[in-house]
Formats: sequence, C-alpha cells, structure tokens
Amino acid sequence: MPLLMLDLDNTLVDRDAAFREAVAAFLSEHRLPDTDLTWVTTLDAGGYTARQDVAAAMTDRYRDTVPEAAVHALLDHGAADRVVLADPSREALAEALTAGWTCVIVTNGRTVQQEAKIRRTGLDRLVQGWVISEAVGRGKPGPEIFHAAAAAVGASLAGAWVIGDSPHADIAGADALGLRSVWVSNGQPWAQASYRPTHVAEDVATAIGHVVRTAG
Repeated sequence: MPLLMLDLDNTLVDRDAAFREAVAAFLSEHRLPDTDLTWVTTLDAGGYTARQDVAAAMTDRYRDTVPEAAVHALLDHGAADRVVLADPSREALAEALTAGWTCVIVTNGRTVQQEAKIRRTGLDRLVQGWVISEAVGRGKPGPEIFHAAAAAVGASLAGAWVIGDSPHADIAGADALGLRSVWVSNGQPWAQASYRPTHVAEDVATAIGHVVRTAG
C-alpha cells in the first residue's frame, strides 16, 4: 500500500489556535494584560522556540505574579488539551484509508505532548502509526525520521508522499529524499527558491484529497 506521511502541528491540527486559547485563559486566570497574548505567541513562534527558552522568558516576565509551575503547565498541556481535528480533515483521512493508503504521522516535538494531541483528537484511530522526533532521536527535515516512519508501519518510501505546513521541516525533507509533497499553505505564499513542493493546498483536507486523486 502507498505511504502517506503527515505532519501534526498546524497541518492535521491547528496547534497555534489551541495555544492562543490556552494563553488567553492563562492571562485571564492570573489577571495579566490581554495585550500579552501577542507577546507570548510571538515568543512561542508557532512552537519552534525551544520550550526552555519560552519558559525562562515567561517566568522572568511574570516572576512576581505567576507561579513557575503555572507557566510549565501552560507549555506542557495548554495546546494539547485544546486541539481538535476538523471534520473535513477527519473525512479526508478516512477517504485515504479507504483508498488503500497507509497513513503515518511524522512530527517533531516531545513524545508526551504530541501523543496527547494524537489521542485527544482521535487521530490514533485514523492512522496506522506515528513517529515523534524525541522518541526516535531524529527530527525533520533529517531523512532518518522519514525512514523511521516507513519502518514503523512496514511500508516503503518508494512512491510515498509528505504533507506538511513547514517549508523547511516537511517540504525540504521530502525534497531531499526525492519524495512528492504537498505544502499546506494556511494562506501563506511560497517563498523558497531552492526547492518547491509538488503541489500547494490551502488546508490538509484538500492536500489529502489531491494525493488520493493524483496517485490513487
């Protein structure tokens, strides 16, 4: 069966929206300015800033008003507790499975946090497996995690597709391995000159549909 490798954060689930909701609740609970929402989300940079750096900056900023444990709770559980899987994405995954695709999630991040998102949204029942960078000791865009994903579900990378929102982690990783890819643009323009995705889609449901129709 052909292999479809899918990113998790801001591809299958809207991690940034979930994190914004968590931060807004955090600020309200601790009676902090609403305007700090922009500061925290900018600091977080879509999850790409190292957790310890975000924690250190927030702990320093709120030293006199917020327990350090509350900052760590936000960063460890805030987004994971709020992510949802949109119905179109769920339906597109079901269509891919019905069409005979082997679907595996390939995500950078910490194992406990990423698995919490996968289980909370029911993705664990919609894909054949997942690999997380912390667990395998390698992250995207390195080739090792993609090979690990194929091995985890007993599939071959030959003919595989990669779907993701990160030009660097997902699309460059696919390009280096000679794999076809769909970039989930989330309304952003493509800005890389040295490599390009095979296809661009506005959202993951459309991306999955393209793969199923094109390669099915």
